[in-house]
Amino acid sequence: MPERKPVVAVIGGADCTTTEEMQAAYVGRLLAEHDAILICGGRGGVMEAACGGAKAGGGLTIGVLPGDDASEANPYVDVAIVTGMGEARNAIIASSADGVIAIGGGYGTLAELAFALKRGIPVVGLGTWKATAPDGQDIGIQVVASAEDAVKTVMDRLRRKP
Repeated sequence: MPERKPVVAVIGGADCTTTEEMQAAYVGRLLAEHDAILICGGRGGVMEAACGGAKAGGGLTIGVLPGDDASEANPYVDVAIVTGMGEARNAIIASSADGVIAIGGGYGTLAELAFALKRGIPVVGLGTWKATAPDGQDIGIQVVASAEDAVKTVMDRLRRKP
């Protein structure tokens, strides 16, 4: 049986800065070059930019949508999964990923980070939330400075996973 391709979630805000959009597009392209499948929330902003980058690199994209209409997906989504679950879909995105790259983002991104961390999924942050446990311990978001570092870090961590 062939080995399954890694699935990497790219999470971030539907409203994002131009810098975040450019970073997301580059992350998407690099993930495609690493033969990873990109999963995201399937709508605009960071999600659309990442999907566009992945498509430009020949990759496969999955969008997990909050509503009941597949036409809500951005034009770069190959597989649109409608949930009718609103923001609860964040648990599906995080749980379906082998690794997560967070770029910017608001409270929805924070929720996805929490779901991923709780499941022990490697999380890399690029200009996103920083958090510590109540005792001051780092909770495991590996902060990086560039799109290249984000993809290299998540792919390295996935290779080391048992």
